[in-house]
Amino acid sequence: MERDVELANMTRVQQFVLLGLSTRPDIRDALFVVFLALYLLTLLENSLIIYLIGSHRELHKPMYFFLGNLSCLEMCYVSVTMPSLLVGLWTGPYRVPFTACMTQLFFFVSLICTECTLLASMAYDRYVAICRPLHYPLLMRPQVCQALALSSWLGGFFVSAVKTKCIASLSYCGPNVLNQFFCDVSPLLNLSCTHVALTELVDFISAIVIFCGTLLVSLASYAAIGVTVLHMPSAAARHKAFSTCASHLVVVGIFYSAALFIYCRPSRIKSMDLNKVLSVIYTVVTPLCNPIIYCLRNKEVHAVLLKMLP
Repeated sequence: MERDVELANMTRVQQFVLLGLSTRPDIRDALFVVFLALYLLTLLENSLIIYLIGSHRELHKPMYFFLGNLSCLEMCYVSVTMPSLLVGLWTGPYRVPFTACMTQLFFFVSLICTECTLLASMAYDRYVAICRPLHYPLLMRPQVCQALALSSWLGGFFVSAVKTKCIASLSYCGPNVLNQFFCDVSPLLNLSCTHVALTELVDFISAIVIFCGTLLVSLASYAAIGVTVLHMPSAAARHKAFSTCASHLVVVGIFYSAALFIYCRPSRIKSMDLNKVLSVIYTVVTPLCNPIIYCLRNKEVHAVLLKMLP
């Protein structure tokens, strides 16, 4: 009881200090140029994919519908985290108001949850296309695709609202320095001066449901695809089926490996420098590589691009 009164009398933290990706002035300028170029390139790539899918009827297919949603998400995703990364590289450690930090956290968590469910939806789409091709027009009709995409977005926002509310309700009355380049879950939990067991439990359960649940859907889909491909009589058919799935598996592996390492742990993480490296992988590298892996190597997309050239 006395501790609760003492905590209530403490001054609540009104702002946080983000240390950024690097505190070394000798390399910050070079890193700023590199990450600014990566940010602009990511926006350009994903904008091109959205334009191609929206303006060409031959790409109005379920697979490209999900790719368009993923490209839109990636643009939002990098625009949530990359500006704060660039500001930190330009100015060094800087202050972020509490409300702005919680807002960034909300959008970051919602988008990462949405990406997980979209990746699972894309895996299911490939499963139906390869394992149940005769039922594909029915199972992946426009209404189903729209429902899957909408539920991905709304589910991500709902889960994020719950997690952000729990984290924002904690008391922050001590140090206010976040060893990260954006407002993330683990660094915020490390700074809380109140009991965080309930918040960690909510964070852990949501991570299990979202990350592990969607990962299982993806793995099950590709396990079924693998069995079907192995039973195909034609080597050419096996190669074509495998080529449509291999790139997606690579991205899923990179994304989930980094994300699960950080978020599917009930305890607060101490190795924050490692966290920053892993955060760069799924906040910078995957949004940059996804358009190249998913679309720019695709023959149908190549054909559309050739039509646009004079």
